[in-house]
Amino acid sequence: MRKKAVPAMTGGYRKGMAMGFDEEWAQLRAEATQRQATSTQLNGIPDDSGHGFGNNVLASTPQEKAAASRTIQDELLGSTSDAANKADESSKAAAKEFADWATGPAIKKLDETWDKQVKTLMNRLQTERDGLSGTAKNFAGIELDVRSQFSPLLISPYGAGTSVGDGQK
Repeated sequence: MRKKAVPAMTGGYRKGMAMGFDEEWAQLRAEATQRQATSTQLNGIPDDSGHGFGNNVLASTPQEKAAASRTIQDELLGSTSDAANKADESSKAAAKEFADWATGPAIKKLDETWDKQVKTLMNRLQTERDGLSGTAKNFAGIELDVRSQFSPLLISPYGAGTSVGDGQK
């Protein structure tokens, strides 16, 4: 009996030999594994303890977050607003100068788009500022809440019926 060509999962035909699904699947998996043999693999992490991925240190302290919040408030918000106002003045002047040309309405539309983008940026900066300044307060509040939830579970070293720190022995 003559075997005919069987369509393979790879889209071609294998002549002379009919392959079962399990055999072909195993072959395709082996080929895929061989193709992936040259991929990048991490065998460890750097020994340095700097900020970034892979260390057990928070990225910033509450003081750093407060400083970043102040920087956003004192420098970025003001600078962004000033830059937006300067761009608005020159754009509005250019739109007036070219009012009779096709360029005038285009500059006006550009100015409107710019204003929307600046407003979005200002809102984002304010959100980041508020988030940075509120993080320390939130953590402190959460810590007190968790502590109050666990306080009834604390066992006094002085025995049942006494609470930790009540002075009874």
